[in-house]
Amino acid sequence: MTEPKLTQVETVAAAVEKLVELYEESAQLAREVLKNGNYEDYRGVVYPKVVVDVLEWRPISRSEPFGYVNEAGRYSATLSKPHLTRDYLTEQLERLTGNYPCKIYVGPSETRIPPEYLHDVQGMTEARRAGDTADAIPRPTLDEVHDAIVDGEWDAFHGAEKPLFHFGPQRFDIACARIQHYTGIDVDTMQRFILFTNYAMHTTEFVRFGLRELREADSRYTALILPNGQKITTAEATAIDLDQLNLDSRFQMPRYDLCTEDGYGITMINIGVGPSNAKTITDCLAVLRPEAWIMIGHCAGLDGRMRIGDLILGNAYQRQDRILDGRINPDIPIPAVPEIQRALEASVHEIYGGDKSLMRTGTVLSTGDRNWEWHTPKALWELFKGSTAAAVDMESCALAANGYRYRIPYGTLLSVSDLPLHAVPKLPAQAQAFYSNSKEAHVMCAVRAVESLASDPERLRTRKLRRAMGEVPFR
Repeated sequence: MTEPKLTQVETVAAAVEKLVELYEESAQLAREVLKNGNYEDYRGVVYPKVVVDVLEWRPISRSEPFGYVNEAGRYSATLSKPHLTRDYLTEQLERLTGNYPCKIYVGPSETRIPPEYLHDVQGMTEARRAGDTADAIPRPTLDEVHDAIVDGEWDAFHGAEKPLFHFGPQRFDIACARIQHYTGIDVDTMQRFILFTNYAMHTTEFVRFGLRELREADSRYTALILPNGQKITTAEATAIDLDQLNLDSRFQMPRYDLCTEDGYGITMINIGVGPSNAKTITDCLAVLRPEAWIMIGHCAGLDGRMRIGDLILGNAYQRQDRILDGRINPDIPIPAVPEIQRALEASVHEIYGGDKSLMRTGTVLSTGDRNWEWHTPKALWELFKGSTAAAVDMESCALAANGYRYRIPYGTLLSVSDLPLHAVPKLPAQAQAFYSNSKEAHVMCAVRAVESLASDPERLRTRKLRRAMGEVPFR
C-alpha cells in the first residue's frame, strides 16, 4: 500500500486550516459512502496527519514551557477533530516553529476513521450487516486506545517519527464520546478551565453565578449550557430565574459550561464520589488539553484546632487511594502547582475578607474507602503515624496525580465538614447546616481563582509538569 502523500505548507495557519479541511472531507465522504452503499470507497475516510521536520537543533530560552525538542528530526501526529483544538494546535505549532527552523507537512494519514466516531452519519447498521462486503469500514478498536505517549513508553519515542502530541486519534475519539456519555453534553462547548465537585449544591450555586453574570452588560460570558442541553444566552438570562430551571440530570456526571467567545470560560462537573470517578473523567478530559482543573469538595479535618467550614488548600498529596499506582510510581512526588496555589489563596482572602486563620495549606490524604475512620484508635494511629496530612478525602489525589501525569495544572480547595478523630463525625443534621452555610463562598473562591487565571493564561505556562524523558513538543 502506498503511503499517503503529505504536502508542505508555508504557515502554521495554513497547516491548521488544512487539518480541519481534511477531517471534514473525510467525514463528508463517510456520510456519502454509508448513504450510497459503495463501501469500498470508505478506504478514503482517514484521519489527517501533521508532520514537522525540525531541521536544526539549537539552544533556546530556558524559560520556554513547551515547544522545544531534545534533537532535530521528524515529529508527527495523527489527529481527530482538529476543529475542537484549532487554537491549541496553532499555539503549539507557532511555538515549535518559532524556536527552530522547521518544515511543516500536512496530509491524509493511513488510519481510517470508524464511523461511530463521526457526527451525523446514517447507514452504519446496514454497513455492519453487509459483513465482508463492508470490510473497508473499520470498527472502533481498543488496540489503538492507549496512553503510551503520555506514559513515556520506549517504543512510542523511538520510531522513525517522534510524537508531537500526547494522544492517538482513536484515544481522542473515545475520550470525547465518553465525555458526552458521562456528562450529557457534547464536547464542543467544553471550556478551558474545569472545576470538579461531588455536590449538586455546588453546581446549583455555579448556575446561580452564571445567570447573574449573563445579566451583566459587560460580562465576558456569552452562554450557559446545562446538562439537558439547554443553552441560556445573555439575551435570555434576564427572563430566567434559577427556580425555573430543571437542574436534575439523568447523567452520571452532570456538566455545566459557562462559555466565553474564546473558550476561556469555566466548566463545572459533578463527578460523584470516589477516586475511580475522578480518574475516569480526567482520563477523558485530558485529550482536550484544558488549561487547569481544580477540585472543590469536602474533607475530614485531622487537626483538633480546626473548625467545621475551615478551608484546606492542598499542597501535597498522600495517595492512599492506589488508583494510579500502575501509571505513576508511588515514589514519584506529586507537587503543588504554585500558580494555582497563589490564585486560590488570593481568592479565599478576597471572599472571606482576609481572615487568614480560616485557611491553611496542608497535605491531603485520599482514600478509596469512604468509611476509613471506622477503625480502632490503634489502627488509625498506625495509618497517620509520621504523616503530616491535614485532611482526608477521596478524589483530590487522583485528580492531582492525573493532572501531573497529563501535564495539566491542578489544585484542590477543600472545606472541613467533619472532625472524626475529635468526636465530630459527619452526621445528617450537622452536615446539612454546614452545607447551607458554606456552599456559595466555597464555589466563589474557586470561580474567582479561575477568572484570575483566565485573565492571564500565560501564568500557567509552567515547566514544572514537563518530563526529563518521554516528553512531546506540545503542551
